[in-house]
Amino acid sequence: YYEHKKDPKNGQEDILMKRRPLVGVGVLIRSNERYLLMKRHNSHGEGTWSPPGGHLEFGETLEQCAIRETREETSLLIEDVVFIGISNDFFIAEDKHYITIWMEAKKIKGDAIINSPDELTEIGWFKLNELPAPLFLPLEKFINKNYYC
Repeated sequence: YYEHKKDPKNGQEDILMKRRPLVGVGVLIRSNERYLLMKRHNSHGEGTWSPPGGHLEFGETLEQCAIRETREETSLLIEDVVFIGISNDFFIAEDKHYITIWMEAKKIKGDAIINSPDELTEIGWFKLNELPAPLFLPLEKFINKNYYC
């Protein structure tokens, strides 16, 4: 799992860890048969629509991550957070690789707002048959049933 490379300047050998996928958690939040999506900004998938989500932090459960990311990004409180699948996502243009863990939850309190205008530009609730375009790669794969459960 390690790669050895020589520094061209001093000829010394450095040990570098090979690249590994990152772990993201996506949260499908349901309210009145609609799902919450946000338009991404200043991140991989720029201009695409995705549900709330983000990186799993060290020591955090999947449910805690889903609740935290949803609150941070939208101010919503959610409950009944359950695992629904995993997608393996390669972002070729951005040279990124993620394992996305999909969770589903119900909204319990609050109005969805954009808490991070530097990361998101729009927010809304959409029926599955009326989703905006383009969709974030992991969400598109999930909707097309290209995931593990």
